[in-house]
Amino acid sequence: MRAAFMLLAGMLSVGSVRAQEPPPPAPNAAAQPAAVPWTFSATGYWNMPRESGDYLSGIFIAEKSQLHLEARANYEAKHSQSAFVGWSFSGGETVQFKATPILGFVWGSTHGVIGGLEASLAVKKFDYYIEAEYLNPHGPESGYFYAWSELGYRPIEWLRLGLVVQRTRIYGGDRDLQRGGFFQVTVRKVTGSFYWFNPGSHEQVAILSLGVSF
Repeated sequence: MRAAFMLLAGMLSVGSVRAQEPPPPAPNAAAQPAAVPWTFSATGYWNMPRESGDYLSGIFIAEKSQLHLEARANYEAKHSQSAFVGWSFSGGETVQFKATPILGFVWGSTHGVIGGLEASLAVKKFDYYIEAEYLNPHGPESGYFYAWSELGYRPIEWLRLGLVVQRTRIYGGDRDLQRGGFFQVTVRKVTGSFYWFNPGSHEQVAILSLGVSF
């Protein structure tokens, strides 16, 4: 009887100690993923075709995780605006890649639906970027394939230079493709660029651009 009483008292004392212990943390309380922030970039381009007047174009991009939103002005045609939505895929370590299929529309001086792709590939100090789209316009105007591609080399972190090719009907005369070179200088989140297409010809095009990311 005495042994049973002592066993019961021990069980009660253990129960009282456990009752005073703080409750365990809620499951996954510390495992909540951090919210993915929005990132933004805006770039203005001062276009200087030799055979026509200068004009300003611009691109604004907003991204959150894989979601890609983009707006352009004076890109497909002068006095036009366009907007896109896309979804990005990226990966790699030694060879890094990113691909963003986009779908959008243009309005203003031309109207239509646009499907395209923006993609980049980087290996050490070399990189390649392409921006391609097909415009299916409303009305009698024929469809057109636009493209802009860069092959870049970064000898030092803040300097990038290389070759550039574009296909556009906004200027360039009878040239289907325009080729040239470029260099870029980046200071923190600001990048200044100079592009020179068709050097030495009567259809030269110089472009100055200034971009900021935030």
